Amino acid sequence: MDAGTLFQGDLQEWVTTRTNGLWEIDLIIPGLSAAKNVSVIENALEQLPNVLSVRVNLSGKRLVVIWSDASFNPNEITNVLHELGFTSRPYDPSNSGFVADDAQSQMLLRAVAISGFAAANIMLLSVSVWSGADGTTRDLFHWISAAIALPTVAYAGRPFFRSAARALSSGQFNMDVPISLAVFLAAMMSLYETSTHGKVAYFDASVTLLFFLLTGRYLDHLMRAKARSAVSQLLSLASSSAMVVDENGASRLIATSTLQSGMKMLVAAGERFAADGFVISGASEIDRSLVTGETNPESVTAGSQVHAGMINLTGPLTVSVTAAGQDTFLSEIIRLMASAEQSRSRFVQIADRLARVYAPSVHVLSAFTLVSWLIWTGGDWHSSLMTAIAVLIITCPCALGLAVPAVQTVASGVLFRNGVMIKDGAALEKLSAIDTVIFDKTGTLSLGHLRLVSSPQMSPEKLALAAGLAEASRHPLSKALCEAARVQDIRPLLVDNVEEIPGCGLMAQYQGEIIKLGSRAWCGLAEDDGQGLPEFVLAQGSQTRAVFMFEDELRDDAAGAIALLKSAGLSVEILSGDRGAAVRHTARKLGVELWQSGVTPQEKLTYISSLKDAGRKVLMVGDGLNDGPALAAGFTSMAPSSASDLGRTAADTIFMGDSLMPIVIAHKVAIATQRISLQNFSLAVGYNILAVPLAMLGFASPLLAAIAMSTSSIIVIGNSLRLGFEFRLKEMVVPKTGNQIIDWEPHLA
Repeated sequence: MDAGTLFQGDLQEWVTTRTNGLWEIDLIIPGLSAAKNVSVIENALEQLPNVLSVRVNLSGKRLVVIWSDASFNPNEITNVLHELGFTSRPYDPSNSGFVADDAQSQMLLRAVAISGFAAANIMLLSVSVWSGADGTTRDLFHWISAAIALPTVAYAGRPFFRSAARALSSGQFNMDVPISLAVFLAAMMSLYETSTHGKVAYFDASVTLLFFLLTGRYLDHLMRAKARSAVSQLLSLASSSAMVVDENGASRLIATSTLQSGMKMLVAAGERFAADGFVISGASEIDRSLVTGETNPESVTAGSQVHAGMINLTGPLTVSVTAAGQDTFLSEIIRLMASAEQSRSRFVQIADRLARVYAPSVHVLSAFTLVSWLIWTGGDWHSSLMTAIAVLIITCPCALGLAVPAVQTVASGVLFRNGVMIKDGAALEKLSAIDTVIFDKTGTLSLGHLRLVSSPQMSPEKLALAAGLAEASRHPLSKALCEAARVQDIRPLLVDNVEEIPGCGLMAQYQGEIIKLGSRAWCGLAEDDGQGLPEFVLAQGSQTRAVFMFEDELRDDAAGAIALLKSAGLSVEILSGDRGAAVRHTARKLGVELWQSGVTPQEKLTYISSLKDAGRKVLMVGDGLNDGPALAAGFTSMAPSSASDLGRTAADTIFMGDSLMPIVIAHKVAIATQRISLQNFSLAVGYNILAVPLAMLGFASPLLAAIAMSTSSIIVIGNSLRLGFEFRLKEMVVPKTGNQIIDWEPHLA
């Protein structure tokens, strides 16, 4: 669809009726790329009659509008967007816009490359002029510079020129307006100076300015593309088809979109469930990590509940569908993720409000300078215009724009060398302000590796017999048991006719007797909560031979890292979908007093939201699919590199390896980053306070203005580089007691 073209079609068919009698439509705005446009769109649409709610998701480029009158025509929404300079289309999960816009990314990257190449060559030519080239030689260098600069400005400046034109056409100001004016006027005045044999041209200032600004815009685009891919990964979990059984018993394959409640669905081993429902017949084990985050398979039989996106592992199942399409649990998690990500844009909106004040101020100062100089010089438009251009250039917010990104880049390098990857620059600012850390259990505090726990009744002979059965299974507990036997150099005993019973365990014959390895109930042993650890029971005939218990291996320094977080004044909690006894066992070992078990993704999100409402700033640390909404809803979030793709995408920060110490490191570096960022803001503001009056009084030509603008940026960058020298983090070579780290502090150079 071409820019400025309305969506051709009836939007009414895309309207959804909500259960509370309201109407809703979900649209994609492909051209939405700047936070400043969020409030513009929301404010304009809220003026429409009967519209109750307008939500714009900058990361997903999505617009959701809710209204109360059935007679409302949704085409009015697209009309308003068209007047603001935006196109839109209905939201379609198969073409939702969550995948990165490759065309825009490639265009920005080309613009960065071209402007960088042009700036380097023009600077070389400018050095020759500054070195004393005069007359015809100087004019030749200026014309060569013009031949490079003018096409570069016309091509690479398009993102700023288009944004400025869109803002002006809707009666708005943004920072792209003064940027466009400064670049365009500097190029035009340089062309005029060149054509009139002037001594000074400013092609280098206009092209170099474009290069730095385009670099920042390209990096911002990449960050938003990563944010959009989180929901895209969730959408990939949905099956596109399902096998259903009709009333006559005949099976047929249908599209998931045609599934309805009450249908019977056949799910083979290895397939994902295409809808929510409950098992009618069959026994199997399923991967419920989407809901609980736990990697251990869970047994299901008739009556067990299943959800879309889960994986059937071992046996075929017949499922009665209770919810399909947008009503499934997976769809709910997608909606939770999108809703939680929306809350992140508030920080960008605050910064954009400041920019909206800055932009008109720059125009006022430049216009005032032009008029004042025209009056002062008796109509000398040349010197007046040159002074006004100098004000535009000298007030270009490069230093202000670099104040935070520069120090964040240095901090990201420091953290990367210490096993931490920052995906979102705002994460450092948020990390410095946290007061609560909430951990998921499995895969976060632990490594997700099951380990056999020794017990008095576990003899080598019993372990050898159990390993003889376990060799025939791929169950995680079976693999952990075989690994324990291998480590102890115990050879599994030979057993006959091994059979795996889905949801129960393993059965075989040994010395003329039936032996079993599986659940308590199946092996005839009474239920016992005990420590709540996963277990296998070995039974021979009617006798119980042994109970093998397993625990999820904790990270070596988990207790030490938690102790350091507490010593920094942070509250530490565990929020897990696992059983109460297992979570209690972990919490006791790590010294965590506050913990909750058996929580669903919705309950995690609700709890974190309640802490947010109470004024708490939560760092959520998790790894599973079920942690996605909670990671997005937290004030900030971290995930281990071993996390699911969704967990890594949803988190602001990734830590590497098996250690939790990077979380402590990240918090300390974030505090130092915040301090230097504030210093950079002070330097940038101080520069404008000193430089702007000088430019307005005519003491700075466009060339000096460009140098001053570049110098202010260099000062900010230099101050940011101090972080790399100041914050030398030493290796973890400190005394330990068990997994308790006694002391750790970063060295200051």
